[in-house]
Amino acid sequence: MDILNIIGREEPLFVDDVSGNEETLSRIIAKSTFLVLGGAGSIGQAVTKEIFKRNPKKLHVVDISENNLVELVRDLRSSLGYIDGDFKTFALDIGSLEYDAFIKYDGKYDYVLNLSALKHVRSEKDPFTLMRMIDVNIFNTDKTISQSIQRGAKKYFCVSTDKAANPVNMMGASKRIMEMFLMRRSKEIDISTARFANVAFSDGSLLHGFNQRILKRQPIVAPNDVKRYFVTPQESGELCLMSCIFGDNLDIFFPKLSEELHLISFADIAQKYLKARGYQPVECETEDEARKLTKTLPDEGKWPCLFTKSDTTGEKDFEEFFTDKEVLDLERFKNLGIIKNEYRDQKKLDFFEKSIANLRENQVWRKNDLVDLFFEMIPDFGHKETGKYLDSKM
Repeated sequence: MDILNIIGREEPLFVDDVSGNEETLSRIIAKSTFLVLGGAGSIGQAVTKEIFKRNPKKLHVVDISENNLVELVRDLRSSLGYIDGDFKTFALDIGSLEYDAFIKYDGKYDYVLNLSALKHVRSEKDPFTLMRMIDVNIFNTDKTISQSIQRGAKKYFCVSTDKAANPVNMMGASKRIMEMFLMRRSKEIDISTARFANVAFSDGSLLHGFNQRILKRQPIVAPNDVKRYFVTPQESGELCLMSCIFGDNLDIFFPKLSEELHLISFADIAQKYLKARGYQPVECETEDEARKLTKTLPDEGKWPCLFTKSDTTGEKDFEEFFTDKEVLDLERFKNLGIIKNEYRDQKKLDFFEKSIANLRENQVWRKNDLVDLFFEMIPDFGHKETGKYLDSKM
């Protein structure tokens, strides 16, 4: 299945930028050691492959998902084979005592790349998952940076999101606050990051869900009024690696908006996807109609679809990678832009840490407590609360 065609593109984005710097990339990676955190997720696997194929001295991959780590190793062995250096995977929770012991035992890495995150907007539907999102996206990041500093790493990379630019949901805002924590740590270690679009067919994404719906003979459902930018899994790995290796301290890399990268609606992608799978999409009026037609239409080479307007909390009307207050470098690379940050004192971070610690100590908090705290941190936070969440829809 041609992912590029399904997301409405003909050419990969970063071919010129990667190939033009391949000699330097390969030379640096071949003599360096790497730790990839969250390395068994979709982006983490893509980054791991980009490092692996350039034969690093050491590549250790940590992820909480044992099953995804198994698939990562099978994929690497089946596609790329082996490397001369030390390659190992570890099924560990970054927030755990066992992970801390692992870092104490080894912890010697030139580059630490953190791809772990709670990435779904739906994670703000309840105060408990929301608090875990804060812990994973913000405090685990700060913890792993501190450990990288203590163990003498030369560079720390962390993935952000386009939703951190003028955020309207708690996930995007958590990544914006994470960027503030990165800024505070940048006086002690070089840090770069990346904001990028939706990764097509990444685990848990709507497009990944299309595969599951076909396997389970269920309707394809998508919003028809939401347009997004998409990158392929390989492009996500290339973007992260380019930022990690070539980014200056506090640089944020992002895909340039160009003819090669354009907005496409989820409904349009759904139709392209079904046609690529050999099915003619048939639009339905209701959920019940769509569910009923899955019993007959697939045998006729057709598939029931339900395309609706989006009305759930946290959906952004449009996507952007930077704000009008950020300084950009659009000259260094062809299809990679760079936000050039300068260090700014983040006095609010102590207040944020103490506030979260108090809530956690009492083991009682409401969603509004966390939303209000985010507004304190990001005064122009454009949070949209509709009272509706994706878990209440098909």
